[in-house]
Amino acid sequence: IAPYDPLQQDIVNRLKNPVWGEGGGWAHPLGTDAFGRDYLSRLIHGTRISMAVGFFAAGIAACVGTVVGIIGGYFGGRVDALVMYLISTKLALPGLVVMLALVSIFGGTLWTLILVMAALFWDRYAIVVRTITMQLRTNEFVTAAEAIGASKTRIMLGEILPNLLNQVIVILTLEMAIAILIEAALSFLGLGIPPPTPSWGNLTAEGREFMFFQPFLVTIPGVVILVLAIAINMMGDGIRDVTSPEGRN
Repeated sequence: IAPYDPLQQDIVNRLKNPVWGEGGGWAHPLGTDAFGRDYLSRLIHGTRISMAVGFFAAGIAACVGTVVGIIGGYFGGRVDALVMYLISTKLALPGLVVMLALVSIFGGTLWTLILVMAALFWDRYAIVVRTITMQLRTNEFVTAAEAIGASKTRIMLGEILPNLLNQVIVILTLEMAIAILIEAALSFLGLGIPPPTPSWGNLTAEGREFMFFQPFLVTIPGVVILVLAIAINMMGDGIRDVTSPEGRN
């Protein structure tokens, strides 16, 4: 749906104002950047990067953290002690420093960012899921499943997981918004997606040199990041209400 190639340069039309600014027009509704590239097209293509990082990083972390949390909470004992050791070790690490170091070493490719964020986010799911699982495993429906001979895997996936899924969804939406903000911050610092690939962080970084003359180059991607983060959280609240045990009636 982008009207132009996001990498196509047109130096003659560089730094054109958006349609609401002086000299702006509908040919470039959001103006152009320092190389004459259509800003709307770059913003649209940058959405793919931000959404991919947010969804896959939070999704992979949710899968890992949920599995670890359910296993620790259901089995207890030494298994739970091992899970708590892993969680404590992860919490002891300075997340932002580790992320900057890993991205600097392996480069700021899309999948590097996704895997690094997933490796640093899983513990948040594990803590919540473990606590809820410890509460659910003593409920009557779990006891009844054990009494009829259901396997432990069947109990964890069929009885416990559906009753904590809404809590996982809430964390997922929060982590998606955080992952999008982190990707934008890393790209802004030059450690994220390398230019000229459009991402919202790159757009902000490229526009900071002109922010006093063409402030839209910074404000537009900033507003878009803010709106997307709010929208994701609102979507998460709605899904939580629908999937919660109280909302299934």
